[in-house]
Amino acid sequence: MKAKDLSLDICGVRFKNPIVAASGTYSFRESSLYYDPAALGCITTKSVSMEPWAGNDAPKIAETYGGMLNSIGLANKGIEDYIENELRQLKNSGATVMANVVGRTIDEYAAVTERLAETDVDLIELNISCPNVKQGGIAFGTDPKVASNLIARAKKAGGKKPIIVKLTPNVTDISSIARAAVESGADGLSLINTLKGMRIDVKTKKPVMTTGSGGLSGPAIHPVAVYMVYQTRLAVSVPIIGMGGVMTGEDAYELMLAGADAVAVGTAALIDPAAPVRILAEIEHFM
Repeated sequence: MKAKDLSLDICGVRFKNPIVAASGTYSFRESSLYYDPAALGCITTKSVSMEPWAGNDAPKIAETYGGMLNSIGLANKGIEDYIENELRQLKNSGATVMANVVGRTIDEYAAVTERLAETDVDLIELNISCPNVKQGGIAFGTDPKVASNLIARAKKAGGKKPIIVKLTPNVTDISSIARAAVESGADGLSLINTLKGMRIDVKTKKPVMTTGSGGLSGPAIHPVAVYMVYQTRLAVSVPIIGMGGVMTGEDAYELMLAGADAVAVGTAALIDPAAPVRILAEIEHFM
């Protein structure tokens, strides 16, 4: 039987197939023990900032019905360590790589993006769910005007690198944010990021997470992801990488039917490190 050609073009970059490793759940050192990173359409690496971020105190993860809460705090060793280690190893393996960028100010986002523009990374993903320290801690992605300013700066700093903007679902109207992102220069969009959630220990009467709340991911948010991808596809025509509670090939295909061009796998890989390649095989079988 002839192998199915699942390759596609995302913002001028060829993906071997539509399955992407989502940011935050992939690490070359651990994940490559289970599958070849070049087997996937793209690897989205963990969030990287200009300088090292320590992240939040433990506990950083809490199990919940249909998923998990996390409050990792975007811990990373900074852009130079990322380029020298994670990016170099992935590119040497032949993988297509998308770097997830974070910052506390627009200047920080622009600085990281400008540095990445000098490397052989394939795409840059802007995580605009970060708290904007100059706006009282409100996430960049909840205000169309603030998001537009950030994206425009990053697009200019990124040179010819495709800019994918990762949208937060913690908004009233995802369509307005999506349109603002594209009008400001986004080459593509990825969604959804985690939903705000909280757990309280009934014995201690205190929040389970040290930060109080965290980001909800897993199967529980899949219907929200399908709805928001669908609404976003009605609003814009740029490539969309859908994500949110993808546990099986059918989940991934459902997001494609909603309008996603590619699909990212995140929480499933924490349960089963080989989940991305399993889901790819399930899509091939389903087709």
